[in-house]
Amino acid sequence: MKKKELTAKEQLFCTYYCLDRNGREAAAKSGYRAPQKSAARLLKRKDILAFIKSADEKTKKRNADISAGYYRLAFGCVADAVRLLFDDSITAKELEGMDLFSVSEIKRQKGGGIEIKFFDRLKALEKLESLCLSDAGSTAKAFYSAIEKGAQALRENENE
Repeated sequence: MKKKELTAKEQLFCTYYCLDRNGREAAAKSGYRAPQKSAARLLKRKDILAFIKSADEKTKKRNADISAGYYRLAFGCVADAVRLLFDDSITAKELEGMDLFSVSEIKRQKGGGIEIKFFDRLKALEKLESLCLSDAGSTAKAFYSAIEKGAQALRENENE
């Protein structure tokens, strides 16, 4: 039996839902007429939940890759770049094996020298810090959102 693909509208709902975990808003932004009911119905479906889980995993992997890149820029070794600067006998084969990840620009001067510019380590550290804070913030946001929804439900029960 062939697995049913999600419609573009359902995929859009999943994408919006992954951003802030608000089903009603995700359904409204995706164009559903009754967002609250649509969100509740969609979030019960296994294929929708699987798509959301897959998107979350891809986002976590992408964020981990970005963090790893910034970490490498901030704390990476520049020994190969310095060796390139001072050693005139480097072969093409040796050059291929060098770690030049932190190098942003290499220029050969007219007088025969080489100028090497590196990425800014402080900016990489700042980006790492902001990524760490945003991860902590998104967890806190979800927690506070859950508390807020619970309080709203309690108020609605008291009014009935």
